[in-house]
Amino acid sequence: MTRTPSAYIVGAYELPERFYPDKSLAQLQAEAALGALADAGLTIDEVDGFFCGPDAPGTGPLSIADYLNLNLRHFDTTNTSGSSYTVHVAHAAEAIAAGKCDVALITLAGRPRAEGRAKGALARTDNPQQPDFQWEQPYGLAVLNVYAMVAARHMYAFGTTAEQLAWVKVAASHHAQHNPQALLRDLVTVEDVVNSPLVCDPLHRLDCCVVTDGGGALIVTRPEIAKSLKRPLVGLIGSAETTQGQNGGYMDITTSGSARTGPRALAEAGVAIGDIKYASLYDSFTITVLMQLEDLGFCAKGEGGAFVSDGGLISGSGKLAVNTDGGGLCNNHPSNRGGMTKVIEAVRQLRGEAHPAVQVPGCDLALVNAIGGQLAVRHAPATLILERFA
Repeated sequence: MTRTPSAYIVGAYELPERFYPDKSLAQLQAEAALGALADAGLTIDEVDGFFCGPDAPGTGPLSIADYLNLNLRHFDTTNTSGSSYTVHVAHAAEAIAAGKCDVALITLAGRPRAEGRAKGALARTDNPQQPDFQWEQPYGLAVLNVYAMVAARHMYAFGTTAEQLAWVKVAASHHAQHNPQALLRDLVTVEDVVNSPLVCDPLHRLDCCVVTDGGGALIVTRPEIAKSLKRPLVGLIGSAETTQGQNGGYMDITTSGSARTGPRALAEAGVAIGDIKYASLYDSFTITVLMQLEDLGFCAKGEGGAFVSDGGLISGSGKLAVNTDGGGLCNNHPSNRGGMTKVIEAVRQLRGEAHPAVQVPGCDLALVNAIGGQLAVRHAPATLILERFA
């Protein structure tokens, strides 16, 4: 089947440090943008589309566009938390196909580590006018306890064990040891994970993602521009997004909205889940990865524990390479919005630019899936199917 993408990712850049005490968010946004443009071989004067989330300081596209001196024809400030930047890739491709812009810049930057903010363990402080607030705030809802609830329910329903969840972290550490920029580079064992402090039953400290400063940027262009550059062609061939809420209480917290976005993105791309060579999956917690593997169709519902056991997610295992940069569990999770880094590592894999120890041979199809918001409460999954064309 011949596929003709309407847009290509031609630039990808991840900020190299995990702690930025002496740089502003605007500086980090600019450094990420310039890094991605340099990677693409383009200049900032050529950018006419800008996509950012609420991490962009000030008034989002107004402040950063002014800071970067951008001359824009189109902008998008979609905010779906961690999946925002995965959504932005799809929206950039749609804008390019509609003739709204030719060169789209997508940026992310955050300083939660420098600012001492670990949001996962904090009670929500949302606007009291939000319709859900009055029902959830009295219970001290936090990201950590919501995901622990999901893990506990998955264990009850399917017999998933803490040791099986631990294998997700073990795989991440096997990859992170080869990433000089990763925050945590030490190999860990299943025993290390289950013996780490219990932070919210059944999740242990090592079941949780890191908190880092940093960020990154992507450049998406129309095909004519992409083909004129001396970079491998990475095209977007399928995408899907959705939201999932509590449905008036009629919901199964062991299934995420990725069960809908995955099949739709694959169908648009004209490929099957078995064709995917590499997967970038949002890994705020180990249970998040397990849920996505099942919901996207890499294994049946309830079989995620067996799928990840014994190193099934480690590159070269013969099963499925996942998060070969170390992911949010070991490498980088800036501003509690890890979708950007998922796209960046998928681009590296498709270009053949991942570390040799984790590079997937013949990697020509990759799936990226990010989940913004919170499982079991309300969330917004977004799935991308990317293909290397040259």
